[in-house]
Amino acid sequence: MAITKEQLIEKLNLDLSHEYGAAVQYTYSAAAVSGLYRPALKPLFEEEITDELGHALYLAEKIKSLGGVPTTKVAEVPQPDQVKDILNEIVKAESDTIVRYKQRMEEAEELGLTELVIKLEDMIADETGHKEEMERILQDPHFK
Repeated sequence: MAITKEQLIEKLNLDLSHEYGAAVQYTYSAAAVSGLYRPALKPLFEEEITDELGHALYLAEKIKSLGGVPTTKVAEVPQPDQVKDILNEIVKAESDTIVRYKQRMEEAEELGLTELVIKLEDMIADETGHKEEMERILQDPHFK
């Protein structure tokens, strides 16, 4: 079934709400992380906020250029208080985003939106890097 431009805009708005949510999640995580890992994780989480806001800005601009109205709704964000749970929630959120962006790439390709396809590929690379970094931290024996 072919996707319409309007359907793509709706899905991009969902993605945008999740990018807002990712910025909130990393902000919350930077504030909530405690214990031995705080000195290392707080700055790491803070750095990710900028990436997620950059993705949000791109999506908002793309939605507008496609004739849509960018959402201001923020996706629901969990608020775990244990470091392992914080990291696991980030891995889950990044994994979900990667799946959505791969689908969005196919839809953009179907509509002939080459620039969007290429940018989504770059964003998938960013999100994959974030996910893999959190997974590597979770390999610490303390988190087993």
